[in-house]
Amino acid sequence: MRVLLVEDDRLLAREIAQALRRENFVVDIAADGEDGQHLGETEAYDAAVLDLGLPKITGVNVLREWRKKGRHLPVLILTARDGWTDKVDGFKAGADDYLTKPVRVEELVMRLRALVRRAVGYAEPRIACGPLNFDAQTGVFELNGLPIRLTALEWRVLACLALRHDVVVERSELNEKVYDGDAEVDSNSLEVIVARLRRKIGHGMIETIRGRGYRLSSGGAGATP
Repeated sequence: MRVLLVEDDRLLAREIAQALRRENFVVDIAADGEDGQHLGETEAYDAAVLDLGLPKITGVNVLREWRKKGRHLPVLILTARDGWTDKVDGFKAGADDYLTKPVRVEELVMRLRALVRRAVGYAEPRIACGPLNFDAQTGVFELNGLPIRLTALEWRVLACLALRHDVVVERSELNEKVYDGDAEVDSNSLEVIVARLRRKIGHGMIETIRGRGYRLSSGGAGATP
């Protein structure tokens, strides 16, 4: 899951980004409204965390521009402004959720996961794909009822595929949502991750769609526990 964090307090932004990365999010940071608006319009994100009191362009105006230009990514406003009118302005501009600072990172994580899940059409947190189950709220994967141990990169790939199971996910999209922007990525690293996942969940679960990407199949056979 790839998240855009638009926050001008650099220390707070770094702390939030580190906490989100520990929960397997890929995080890009923008320190002002101008950069945040540009990134939100040009990059593919699963969600955005947006401050209101930003330099150059206010958070509300950033959000208005995103919505005006057809950007439908879920947006969680995170701000020190707790007044009713601020909340009304945020939701009128197109916010999906609103949190006030200081915030517990655990709550931020849970809300972001819920926004991402609902954005792809799942009302319930548990997503079933054959013998594989993904609790999109806690981030836990189970195969035949038993939890699976995954590395951060394996989790990111499998989460992307699970949220869109039975649909082909392009290689380019997986690369964008699995690797941090400054990471050095080998040309075959995605194939290596998929190969490791197949050994853990069963070779029939993840299909390679030549020239396009991968698909997690509900009809695939899982690995023997």
